[in-house]
Formats: sequence, structure tokens, C-alpha cells
Amino acid sequence: QVQLVESGGGLVQAGGSLRLSCAASGRTLSTYAMGWFRQAPGKEREFVAVIKWSGSSTYYADSVKGRFTISSDNVKNIVYLQMNSLKPEDAAIYRCAAGLFGTDANLYDYWGQGTQVAVSS
Repeated sequence: QVQLVESGGGLVQAGGSLRLSCAASGRTLSTYAMGWFRQAPGKEREFVAVIKWSGSSTYYADSVKGRFTISSDNVKNIVYLQMNSLKPEDAAIYRCAAGLFGTDANLYDYWGQGTQVAVSS
């Protein structure tokens, strides 16, 4: 069993930055990859980034590559998503998830409640 709690969402101006956090708890966290997904109104859920707890592997969606950075703190069991140069199209509810390393949401078994990111132009 894995529990995930996101935080750090809010309202920022276009071009600004936010850092999202995902606090994870569970007995077998090291066996999971940790991903970030987002969903805007009227659109499908979209993969953002994924990381292995070891930090040995990361992968980003093309839409955020070069602007977002995913990282992990294995001591605190927290996964971060640093978002820079935010665009209005980045506005969405962001959720973290634990599962297999990949871009498909169906690979992930556990999900956080989500945190809202709004970007003003």
C-alpha cells in the first residue's frame, strides 16, 4: 500500500515557477517509479515526467522538456516537480503516481489527490 500527498500548487504568472511536492509513504516504495500527470478541463490526462527512486532514470514529455525537472529525495520520501517558464497551457490539476516506469497512466497503481496549478497571462 502506497499513499501519496501532493502540495505546492497555486497561481503564478506566465514565465514564473512553481515546485510541486509529492510525499510518499509505504513499505515497498523503492520498487515503484514515481510519475507526474496533469489534466486540464476538457482534455485527457497527460503524462508529464517520471523518475525511479534511485534517480538513475528520468523521462519527460516533449511539452515540458527543458522547462520541468523531476527529482527525488530518498531520505524524506518526497518527489519534486520543479516547473520553470510556465505557460498558460501548463495550467491543470497535477497528480503524482506510483507504478511502473512509463508514460501510460494505466501503469500506475497509486495516485495522489492532486494539486491545482493555474497560470495567468
